[in-house]
Amino acid sequence: MNNITASKKIHSLDDARNLAKKRMPKLMFDFVDGASGDEKLCEINTKALDQIRLEPKVLRNVENRNLKKKFLNIEFDQPFGFSPMGMCNLTWTGADKMLAKESIVNNVPACVSMASSTSLEKMYELSEGRSWIQLYNFQEDFVMELLQRAEQTGYKVAILTVDVPIQFRRAKDNKNGFTVPFKIGPKQMFDFATHPHWSLSTLLGGIPKPMNYETSKSGNKFVRSESRGATDWETLKRVRDAWKGKLIIKGIMSLEDALKIKDEGVDAIQVSNHGGRQLDSATAAIEALPLIRNALGKEFPLLFDSGVRGGSDIIRALALGANYVMLGRPLMYGIGADGEKGLRRILDIIKDELSTALGLVGLTDINDVTSEIIAKKFIENMKY
Repeated sequence: MNNITASKKIHSLDDARNLAKKRMPKLMFDFVDGASGDEKLCEINTKALDQIRLEPKVLRNVENRNLKKKFLNIEFDQPFGFSPMGMCNLTWTGADKMLAKESIVNNVPACVSMASSTSLEKMYELSEGRSWIQLYNFQEDFVMELLQRAEQTGYKVAILTVDVPIQFRRAKDNKNGFTVPFKIGPKQMFDFATHPHWSLSTLLGGIPKPMNYETSKSGNKFVRSESRGATDWETLKRVRDAWKGKLIIKGIMSLEDALKIKDEGVDAIQVSNHGGRQLDSATAAIEALPLIRNALGKEFPLLFDSGVRGGSDIIRALALGANYVMLGRPLMYGIGADGEKGLRRILDIIKDELSTALGLVGLTDINDVTSEIIAKKFIENMKY
């Protein structure tokens, strides 16, 4: 399938996902698409969002609509950004560059994972300063080194992801033999051989490596299964003391945790269940969002991710208390389906749906979205 044909076949996120599934090796697609345990939480996230119904409003002039959103005192052209995702270049060679380019085109943040295929310095350059740095807290000397490197590079925002102290079982990855560092046997070789376009592109572009580790002076190596179980409240205090920029804590689902984190002097909280990739018996992230908003009050900055699949989901999350929304899998489906063109197509679909949904609920400014747009039967305990 050539690139032009592939892009023209993308009319929905499902189209992109199906194309990506055909185009990518099973090993890599399942890594992007999969979730933890029985994998039901990923589906529960999307269903919970879909069950929230919006109330259309008519006879209002909605011809001109504004999607610009300010978050942490930074003006963005869209109310969404790109979540931190490790080893994106496994989806398709050059994926990090594609994300950086689109962050410029759309003027949105692109979050650089601790396990990114591209160094934090290079991503900052590629995104023309729109990058945020994300890290997990283990190998603390390495974390502190990354924070220092980020500060020296010019980063203003850091995200500390705290919901992976122990990695939950991911059956598809175990079945496919997905490990980092990679171990390639006959099964993986056959998988790559039956997806020659991906394999040749990857060989030409270079086998992806966790480049923040590769460029580190600490000598630490990335081991995906390594425990981060020693991370605690004292760890958070040390990170807060070391990082003078804006600090976001990602992976919060508990009211008690949210209130305590706020008291620790962080700048924002990201409500998230890791897209269903951690505790498989957790509640849907969107169900936790309005509860956390009510507990923290109207002014405290909240981001949201997990289950967001389109523009209407972004509107729903904003209506339930998020100030800003982050996208993950939809970006990877677009890239997996058709590289840079696929990513651009998915973003165009999301932006069009977002703008249209805004107008259909009778609003012209994304900053005016509140719980008032939610259909009345769904609004109990959700107002803020």
